[in-house]
Amino acid sequence: MAYITSISPERIAWCCHQLDITLDELATQVGLPAERFTVQGLHNPGLTFTQLSEVAKFLGRGVLFFTESSAPVETDRASAAQFRTFENNPPELSLRIKQLVDRVQRQRQIHLHLIEDLEDEAWPMFEPPALKRNDITEAARQTRRWLGLQDRNNYESYRRAVEQRGILVFGPHGYAGPWQLSEDHPVAGFALYDRQCPVIVVKKTQSESRRCFTLMHELAHVLLHRSSWIDVQADLMRHDVTHEREANQFAGLVLVPPEFLQEIDLRDLPEAVDQYDAYFKAHTLRWGVSTEVILRRLLDERRLSLQRYEAYRNRPVDVDRVEKQGGSRIYRHREPRHLFGERYVRAVLDSLSAQTITLTKASAYLDHISVMDVHKLEEFCAHPHP
Repeated sequence: MAYITSISPERIAWCCHQLDITLDELATQVGLPAERFTVQGLHNPGLTFTQLSEVAKFLGRGVLFFTESSAPVETDRASAAQFRTFENNPPELSLRIKQLVDRVQRQRQIHLHLIEDLEDEAWPMFEPPALKRNDITEAARQTRRWLGLQDRNNYESYRRAVEQRGILVFGPHGYAGPWQLSEDHPVAGFALYDRQCPVIVVKKTQSESRRCFTLMHELAHVLLHRSSWIDVQADLMRHDVTHEREANQFAGLVLVPPEFLQEIDLRDLPEAVDQYDAYFKAHTLRWGVSTEVILRRLLDERRLSLQRYEAYRNRPVDVDRVEKQGGSRIYRHREPRHLFGERYVRAVLDSLSAQTITLTKASAYLDHISVMDVHKLEEFCAHPHP
């Protein structure tokens, strides 16, 4: 059996550091003894090509990355390949976002490995609908049927519908740590397209209505464009870039289809734009959208003037305030579900119940919550309402 002995221990250690895992955890994941990842073990006897391929796959790198020189890794270059998957070629991105994308990719691989050992019928894979992609209105209508959406929705119902179609939906939170995406960070969300299991990431530190729009905007990139895309907040209202214009139109139509607008009577619409939020409140609560989304849809349907729409957008307002995250974390056991979504968490807990993974591994897969919190999470998922 041929062994590769020119493996860089420094690069394996660097990848583990980026993913916040130990060499022992890596060894467990790929089914090799921990001593094989010491400097001596990597050089004598080394790893077979098959073993190194498994390591590279888990760490989200190519095999050649680990057989290059042991010189320090240039972070920007190491992450560049990952970001070439974003079709919109994002500008300079922070190291935190690059690391976040790496983590998301790793969690997707964990999910796919887990469901391989579970009942296939209970875990349908992603099969995109055959949309009329040159007709956004019809594509949005098809998507609502595909998702099985009802007339009354909120972010969790939209998220659940998307997850049930084989798409993971993650929600980075505001707590300090590897999964933090702070309220003032410009990135609102991104989509990582994959033929087996796409992932949509929606920043949790946004108002609920903005999260709904971001979710459907990123879903457009997955279903219409079949591509990975990263969006800052300003992109969610752009109409000068084809893909962004289509994604915004699609999101608006999925959230507020034409038949919903028929319920809106504009004869009593206040003259003062600062009264619009109160006027549309019943509809925003029912549909899980913002006033601006409704106004944009009315504008698109030529029921509202551009002058009124712009007046509302340009009105002086306080910045959206979302619930501050911090302080006591007595509900730490619930955080994995908020962060990774119901589909991912259920795969971990079902695997634990089927004894295909250990309790320690389940803890690692669930953002390293304590063993006690894993049991609390099991109870919470069985009876989700406190």
